[in-house]
Amino acid sequence: VQLQASGGGLVQAGGSLRLSCVASTRVFSMYVMGWFRQSPGKEREFVAATSWNGNRRYYAESAKGRFTISRDNDKNMVHLEMNSLKPEDTAIYYCAGTPSYYSGDKNYTEADFGSWGQGTLVTVSS
Repeated sequence: VQLQASGGGLVQAGGSLRLSCVASTRVFSMYVMGWFRQSPGKEREFVAATSWNGNRRYYAESAKGRFTISRDNDKNMVHLEMNSLKPEDTAIYYCAGTPSYYSGDKNYTEADFGSWGQGTLVTVSS
């Protein structure tokens, strides 16, 4: 499946952004979807994941209470609503997908996902 992320940009600390990712597959509802991010000089890290129907969602500690992952299976899209952004949220954000069962509330790793989008840059200024 091909994934295309969008919605990144420059925002001031405390502001909000909504990232979107569209998938080119007829079986999007079979995919667990996630968001990861990578800051300069750091490894890619897990941000959030959602089950096939959106009923199960899990967030990294850094995202809890500020970010919301959601999906629209009719449109083959997954979103990441980010509020109260901080300079440390600056990173390239990647959407990822895998055609598997939601394997529980956990910090997912890159190895859990087989398909990746190209990334969208989020810059939070102080």
